[in-house]
Amino acid sequence: MNFRFLQSAIGSRQSAMILVGCVTLARGLAAEGNSSLSESKVENVESRDGGMTPAALLAQNEELRKQLSIQQESVKTLTSSLAESNAEAELFRRKFSDLQLRMEALGLASANKDRAKIEQRLLTAVSDLQLAQKERDEYRDQMLRLNEAMLRYLKTSQGGDAQARMDVEAQLRGTNALAARSTSPPSNSAQPSLMDGSVISVKEEWSFVVGNFGEKQGVKIGMPLRVMRGERKIATLRVVDVRQQICGAVIQEMDSEKEKIKVGDRLQVDAHSSVSLK
Repeated sequence: MNFRFLQSAIGSRQSAMILVGCVTLARGLAAEGNSSLSESKVENVESRDGGMTPAALLAQNEELRKQLSIQQESVKTLTSSLAESNAEAELFRRKFSDLQLRMEALGLASANKDRAKIEQRLLTAVSDLQLAQKERDEYRDQMLRLNEAMLRYLKTSQGGDAQARMDVEAQLRGTNALAARSTSPPSNSAQPSLMDGSVISVKEEWSFVVGNFGEKQGVKIGMPLRVMRGERKIATLRVVDVRQQICGAVIQEMDSEKEKIKVGDRLQVDAHSSVSLK
């Protein structure tokens, strides 16, 4: 009886040991399966990243940094260039605006560049040259008259012609007076006024007139003038430039197509003029 019990106990123990061994084996297999699965996941991740190593990732990161730095420098340069271009554009815009306002104030919005240049040159050259030529012609004529008088006087000196002697004296006085007038400043009474100027030069091809009064007499740019011949108005002008004692004006309107402005015609400020430059 006891032998059977012992034999049964030994069999039960062996069965338990076999069961424990099976459980241990099953756990080992499960652990090995989990390890293989983890390695497979890692391999899948590496395959998705292209198999890049940390060194390769660092190199790629450094390259991206360089490209970003280059792009930032390009943006900085373009921003600086844009700022300079905007500043220049603003400067030119202001200059153009100022010029446009000046042209509108003078009534010269339709004037072309060539005409403006010619007007400037005429003011500095033609008008002054006209005055010099006029004075030179007066000297020449006076000297010719003096020479003629002297010749006549010499031919009749033996006879004591009183009339010839008087002619010589008169011509000498005229020459002295002309020299004194050219070397001495003009008196205030001889100065022209805004209502008593005169035309000293005319350029018909440019519709341009030069007057003998200027800044000193109160002439202003844009001031309207009328050209008088006797008691008749023959033309209307607009001042485009002013110097110390002369001014230049463009012809705006002629009262008669048959009449032309001439040197010596009177100039007056036309306070009631409303004619605009065409």
